[in-house]
Amino acid sequence: MPGNSQRRGAIRKGASKKGATVGTGGHRRRALEGKGPTPKAGDRPNHKAYKSAQRPGSGHGGAGRSGGQSGGRKSRSSTEIVAGRNSVLEALRMDVPATTLYVAGRVDSDDRIREALKIAAERVIPILETPRGELDRLTDGAVHQGLALQVPPYDYAHPGDLVNPEAPGIPLVVALDGITDPRNLGAIIRSVAAFGGHGVIVPERRSAGMTAAAWKTSAGAAARIPVALAGNLTRTLQDFHKAGFFVLGLDMDGDVELPGLALAGEPLVIVVGSEGKGLSRLVRENCDQIVSVPMSSAVESLNAGIATSVTLYEIARQRAKL
Repeated sequence: MPGNSQRRGAIRKGASKKGATVGTGGHRRRALEGKGPTPKAGDRPNHKAYKSAQRPGSGHGGAGRSGGQSGGRKSRSSTEIVAGRNSVLEALRMDVPATTLYVAGRVDSDDRIREALKIAAERVIPILETPRGELDRLTDGAVHQGLALQVPPYDYAHPGDLVNPEAPGIPLVVALDGITDPRNLGAIIRSVAAFGGHGVIVPERRSAGMTAAAWKTSAGAAARIPVALAGNLTRTLQDFHKAGFFVLGLDMDGDVELPGLALAGEPLVIVVGSEGKGLSRLVRENCDQIVSVPMSSAVESLNAGIATSVTLYEIARQRAKL
């Protein structure tokens, strides 16, 4: 009845065998109003993404094991956990940066544990006795043997920092295109330091980052050679062109063989592609020359780190004659 204050809702008439039914009066519709967009997973306390982010030592204050190997590489700022007595001791011996050494409570000590504790104390690295259950969680279930090391985020340089007219010698930079093995990155950093290079560039995506493995393979060179992060490698190479650099791509099907390289005395960016796919199309198009290392026909290709080392040696040899 019109004006009836007891009206609960509209009466819906239909062909239902149950006859007319009472509606909600819009209660359900109004209940959905005014709540706004759904929060991101990391902002919802009951979501596993939120809980993961709250773990001590991860990328947002929690512990991740990847060392920042995920996609957009500003997220390379996540920390890394090195687990296991041999791995931790080797990292400490190679001066890999570390923020905390975790030692399980009541762990059976051996020479590796004692040496790790000694090095950590000398380097003033905090040592934290940790319950085994917590250590299992921090290492994501890895075999830690009662010992783990937290490696902080690497402080990447900007590619523009490598264009330094005051740097000694003729500028020489190495850029990586699709190199995903951090040990190759570490070996290349070591070669850059050995042959007078000034820095290394890695792309934000689909590329190895500065993990503990890269630090160890560099044999300490990572402390001296800056590694820059490029949001877009193609545009970065174009910027180096504008700064007066020649860009040389390394590929087994190069236009120029290494001994015949005529640009060794110029400011150079050497671009190294992956062993399997080589240089990407856009990167290749932005190279002034494609250079190959002459090899015996019995060998199909060289490891990226070895090819880079051979190339840098030849450039250093030619520059020494200038």
